[in-house]
Amino acid sequence: MDPQTLSPEAQALYQKVRKQYKVAFEPLKVQGHLLNILKVTDLEQVLAGKDPLKDASSFPFWIKIWEASLVLADLLASLPDRKDKTLLELGAGLGVPGLTAAAAGFQVTLSDYEELILDFERINAAASNLSELSFSLLDWKNPPAMQQFDILAGAEILFREEFFEPLLQVMAKSIKPDGVIYLAHDIRRKSLQPFLHLAERDYHIAATQRRLQSHEDEKTIVLTRLKPRR
Repeated sequence: MDPQTLSPEAQALYQKVRKQYKVAFEPLKVQGHLLNILKVTDLEQVLAGKDPLKDASSFPFWIKIWEASLVLADLLASLPDRKDKTLLELGAGLGVPGLTAAAAGFQVTLSDYEELILDFERINAAASNLSELSFSLLDWKNPPAMQQFDILAGAEILFREEFFEPLLQVMAKSIKPDGVIYLAHDIRRKSLQPFLHLAERDYHIAATQRRLQSHEDEKTIVLTRLKPRR
């Protein structure tokens, strides 16, 4: 991906993020949909030895493509009846699931808590030739007025228990009564079960597991589907 082929707006954002991080585009294909994802290349220096399982409170989860996001992207691209369906990705980070969903035909809004993250998402959308997306600055503890969506999706977003109740409130406000929520997390994430225990009061929950071979080892990803109780 040649950054010079980006629109002037996307090029300006690209130059902005380059001032903070070493970055490079990486092609990624999901279900036949080709994305160009701007990634941080000096991850070891940025993360400074932090472990996403042990240092969940301070780990910048948005900064890399997680195995869970690939599994979620694959699922979203496989869903039927995508035409005219709206989808909100929560804690979208680099945006792989939401961008894949947009390429597959959903009307997608990508959200996260910081403008810099949204800049990465905007660049990735432009680099992937996806123009019909929306972007939303979304603080779960202080959410704006929100529309309701057919589908909510999130990968590796359950990292701090203090956000569980705010997240559940955001979900309740933004999911249609007949909507569906899809979450994807590493099976080792200890916060998953406590969150689902809280969610059971408002949602019917079903879960499956998928195994994904990463560069390091095989990862087991839990895919969870939540449907509002009526």
